[in-house]
Amino acid sequence: MIDKNKLQKVLLLGSGALKIGEAGEFDYSGSQALKAMREEGIHTVLVNPNIATVQTSEGIADEIYFLPVTPFFIEKVIEKERPQGILLAFGGQTALNCGVALHQSGVLAKYGVEVLGTPVEAIMNTEDRDLFARKLDEIDVKTIQSHAVETVEDARKAAAQLGYPVIIRAAYALGGLGSGFCDNEQELDELCSKAFSFSPQVLVEKSLKGWKEVEYEVVRDRFDNCITVCNMENFDPLGIHTGESIVIAPSQTLTNSEYHKLREIAIRIVRHIGIVGECNVQYALDPDSEDYRVIEVNARLSRSSALASKATCYPLAFVAAKLGLGYGLFELKNSVTKTTPAFFEPALDYVVCKLPRWDLGKFHGVSRELGSSMKSVGEVMAIGRTFEEAIQKGLRMIGQGMHGFVGNSNKPLPEDSLEGALRAPTDTRIFAISQALESGYTVDQIHDLTKIDRWFLEKLQLIVRTAHRLKDVPCIDALEHDLLLKAKRQGFSDFQIARFVLERSGQKAKDKESLAVRAQRKKLGILPVVKQIDTLAAEYPAETNYLYLTYSGTTNDIAYEHDGRSVVVLGSGAYRIGSSVEFDWCGVNALQTIRKEGYRSIMINYNPETVSTDYDITDRLYFDELTFERVLDILDLETPRGVILSTGGQIPNNLALKLHTQHIPILGTQAEDIDRAEDRHKFSAMLDELKIDQPRWQELTSLEDIDGFIAEVGFPVLVRPSYVLSGAAMNVCSNQEELHRFLELAADVSKEHPVVVSQFIEHAKEVEIDAVAQRGEIVAYAISEHIEFAGVHSGDATIQFPGQKLYVETVRRIKRISRQIAEALHISGPFNIQFLAKGNEIKVIECNLRASRSFPFVSKVLKINFIELATKIMLGQHVEKPNKSAFDLDYVGIKASQFSFARLQKADPVLGVDMTSTGEVGCLGDDTNEAVLKSMLSVGYRIPERSVLLSTGGYKQKVDMLDAAMLLHARGFQLYATQGTHDMLAENGIPSTLVYWPTDEGKHPQALELLQQKKIDMVVNINKNLSAGELTNGYRLRRAAIDLNIPLLTNARLASAFITAFCTLPLEDLQIKSWAEYR
Repeated sequence: MIDKNKLQKVLLLGSGALKIGEAGEFDYSGSQALKAMREEGIHTVLVNPNIATVQTSEGIADEIYFLPVTPFFIEKVIEKERPQGILLAFGGQTALNCGVALHQSGVLAKYGVEVLGTPVEAIMNTEDRDLFARKLDEIDVKTIQSHAVETVEDARKAAAQLGYPVIIRAAYALGGLGSGFCDNEQELDELCSKAFSFSPQVLVEKSLKGWKEVEYEVVRDRFDNCITVCNMENFDPLGIHTGESIVIAPSQTLTNSEYHKLREIAIRIVRHIGIVGECNVQYALDPDSEDYRVIEVNARLSRSSALASKATCYPLAFVAAKLGLGYGLFELKNSVTKTTPAFFEPALDYVVCKLPRWDLGKFHGVSRELGSSMKSVGEVMAIGRTFEEAIQKGLRMIGQGMHGFVGNSNKPLPEDSLEGALRAPTDTRIFAISQALESGYTVDQIHDLTKIDRWFLEKLQLIVRTAHRLKDVPCIDALEHDLLLKAKRQGFSDFQIARFVLERSGQKAKDKESLAVRAQRKKLGILPVVKQIDTLAAEYPAETNYLYLTYSGTTNDIAYEHDGRSVVVLGSGAYRIGSSVEFDWCGVNALQTIRKEGYRSIMINYNPETVSTDYDITDRLYFDELTFERVLDILDLETPRGVILSTGGQIPNNLALKLHTQHIPILGTQAEDIDRAEDRHKFSAMLDELKIDQPRWQELTSLEDIDGFIAEVGFPVLVRPSYVLSGAAMNVCSNQEELHRFLELAADVSKEHPVVVSQFIEHAKEVEIDAVAQRGEIVAYAISEHIEFAGVHSGDATIQFPGQKLYVETVRRIKRISRQIAEALHISGPFNIQFLAKGNEIKVIECNLRASRSFPFVSKVLKINFIELATKIMLGQHVEKPNKSAFDLDYVGIKASQFSFARLQKADPVLGVDMTSTGEVGCLGDDTNEAVLKSMLSVGYRIPERSVLLSTGGYKQKVDMLDAAMLLHARGFQLYATQGTHDMLAENGIPSTLVYWPTDEGKHPQALELLQQKKIDMVVNINKNLSAGELTNGYRLRRAAIDLNIPLLTNARLASAFITAFCTLPLEDLQIKSWAEYR
């Protein structure tokens, strides 16, 4: 082991783009590890192509490379930077797999790079299931019986020996990718073929569905000191991936002897394997006896360690990084509580609930059943003094229109399907439980169907009983002290209470009514109190700035200054499709600027994966809801100088008018102006006044009116409801039947807001401007261009900045229009406008008066921090414009999107106006080809070796693809093509092998068979029209490519760009340059 005083340079591998199963938690753990190294005076080098993260910002790592985290590129970086040590545990499975590969190929030994922390042998012992089981047998610890197999035939034998039901998993895969349950041989065959495409080794295990799932987070140093930091249990029984389950910490239903037995085993395992740093141990526990099995051990920081850090104030990643340098636990202080050593087990006097957030509604045909493969895109953490309070808070935090466990406006399930809804775990099962309790099911009946512990179900029943008592209250003024306090202690919101009280009289509860409940509550003296997260269980005085609000308590834990020096920033809530780590970057930069300017920074956010909820980013952190009610509670206590709404995406923006009516000072652009941009009528009328062109649209309330409007503009049209985030419930309809089918879906979206229908312009370029204005005058701007044509959501599009193929005239007009809009809306702070450009016509699509997803990307490419400028302006300072030359760059940045279709069984992987990507990367290059190639490799595309299948849609797309096809042929690739494409290629003198669609029965070669035989390295499949046909040939081809892990491109312009890049630029010629070297 290297002496830590001799270490000068350390390489840290990040996790790349956010994807399902590997999200913002690794931005958080990586940032902490880099802080720990920096504190030791060690020079850090970070490789992470995810340009939106906080860890890739100035001042965290010394050198940053926006390159793919793959052995090829990491070897190049090692060769150039010559680090002495490498950290593998902070970038999820991506970093771990890459590190193991570099160790096995001898690269680390060749350059003398030492793995800090857990040794690679120990990592391999936990990753390879056979080795893992053997290792645990040595110390008599029980593991789940499993057989590692390498062929489907062996899998059948293993399953027969174990007896069905069995579970299949791919070894070395992340978040349970390629895994699932099989009840019979047919299901086994189907799943095995999928699993083998992700991994050479597949495990067949006996299924223990219905057992409890429990996790322990364990920390060990090289002197063999060991502590458990936190234990958690899943609300759902075994059979659902931990990332998909509601998780409660600390565990509530274990007996004392179960808790200590599992803790002792966890410590024994970690010592035996030889982990240095942090790891988590997952158990299955039989609820009826004390029988247990160890499911797995992750020798890295996992999603649950981010949760455990936030739940206990024990900075796991920071401590793990220090232990990797060779410190002992007894030498370190806990940097959050500042009083206790790191060698101290936290004890909690509150309960924490983690709930996953899914966005399954965005995908066509996706299966909603949850299983052992993860599908959730984000998570929230709620803190309360009781389980009821925490779970109700959490259900509101997910941001899917729920008001808590009861009192939701979702349609009840028909009686006959309720039992099935309880039996099958889906993303809405918790509401089926609510309905079952409401309709008189007993706790035992629900337990038999769901196998969820009775303790949780009894607590949920108490919530339902209180709701019944509230319904008996005649009016809001008649609410009594005891009932109101009981409801608030069980986590009811003012809105829920208003809804139940008014239910009998048939009145609808709105903001006015919930404010009436608030007034009644204040009159009776029922107010929430602020508590510090005290994990020392009062043994030492707590000094943490982690706060939460609860009704179970009498006094506030902190004394408020009321000096008007506080500035509150509203966070972005749960990561979801359309709002993820980029808004965390914006929030963190706003907080840092507030501090630099000498104010007190205050954050409200409840997402445990984020850096903005880290202990040293802000002066006070409220780990609490971003609802109107809770924000007002906090502002009543804080009395701040003002609130910043524009860095947290759409959630804070939607509060603008409500806060304004309560006379809350909003910093930056004012609420009326935000509303003028959000409300289509007002915005459109303003554009007409300014004589700025926009696509024709009308707001309509009946089908007849819609048909009349379409008769004027013709198909295709874009249909959407009024207030949206990232194209929620938007659709392009290209014929009458599609339109009517979609409107039946969209009618539910919001009744007060009618439907907007606008003309959809085909083959138009989409251009965006991200900018910062000061009292209506633009200070800094960035104009970027989409590679794809309009019709692909801007969050999914591949964006190049600076724009490479824009007319000078277009750029000039865009600047002029943006100046007019900024002035008309009196913008102070960040904003973003999207344009359509076709020929020389420019139309405005929309304008957001907040930071957009591309702010971190353009800030880092330009090296001008837009959020810092914006925050200074919002604090009322005068900001100088950067000089003109700052906007001339000699290099290009490309932002590419990461899709996670492999996890979403049955979803159609085609891009449209609804956003479907879960993350993004940004890479720099001297020209577009280099940047495109680096960014496409970063999101997991592979360069084909010998063959490509082309099936390229309508005539226009075929022409777009012609040059790329010629390049492929010239480079010696074998081309396979479906009928229309084959004929088109032949006309142009390009030979290709004709393949047949699944519907051409009896004809060979069949496209799907070629994919299954691994004869094709890349598929380009472009849709003819804009409708998503469920079982069409195209869908079957696209889905097969995803399930067999074959790179798939569904957009002609992106496919041409990628093909051009890898045909003209060999990998060896890509430059290995750090961010600082691009000037």
